[in-house]
Amino acid sequence: MKILNDRQIAQKIKRLAIEILEHNFGEQELILAGINNNGMVFSLLLLEELTKISDMPITVTRIQLNPANPLKSDIILEIPPEQVHNKVLIIVDDVANTGRTIFYAIKPILEVLPKKVEVAVLIDRSHKSFPIRVDYHGLSLATTLKNNIDVQIREVEERAVFLN
Repeated sequence: MKILNDRQIAQKIKRLAIEILEHNFGEQELILAGINNNGMVFSLLLLEELTKISDMPITVTRIQLNPANPLKSDIILEIPPEQVHNKVLIIVDDVANTGRTIFYAIKPILEVLPKKVEVAVLIDRSHKSFPIRVDYHGLSLATTLKNNIDVQIREVEERAVFLN
């Protein structure tokens, strides 16, 4: 079942960009850290909208990890962690389910002291097993554990989100 179409996703991104700017008013810079593939694409979509409505410098980087087994290989932040020191970092992913992926995505920045760490997702599900709070979400869903969320925003003609 389609729960968001392309137009609705664009509306959610615009609203999220406005919220991010409102909550970070007066900041000198934002760093968006997209998780792997969909999170990175979503962070680039947010960047596009943020640059339309703000002249604040915004850096986009990727956090690479294996969400199925985050301890199997190193978790990599594609900028030196020191660049996050005393800055606002927003971890971006397509879906927050248990919170495990986002929990482990924080690992590369634990050795520096950011000013603030926030989380932005397109879909927030209500199955948190880890101490993760989503600050910005496009849609919040109470689903069953058997449901699957399919976010199609990469290499598609029309973006969509499906609940299976």
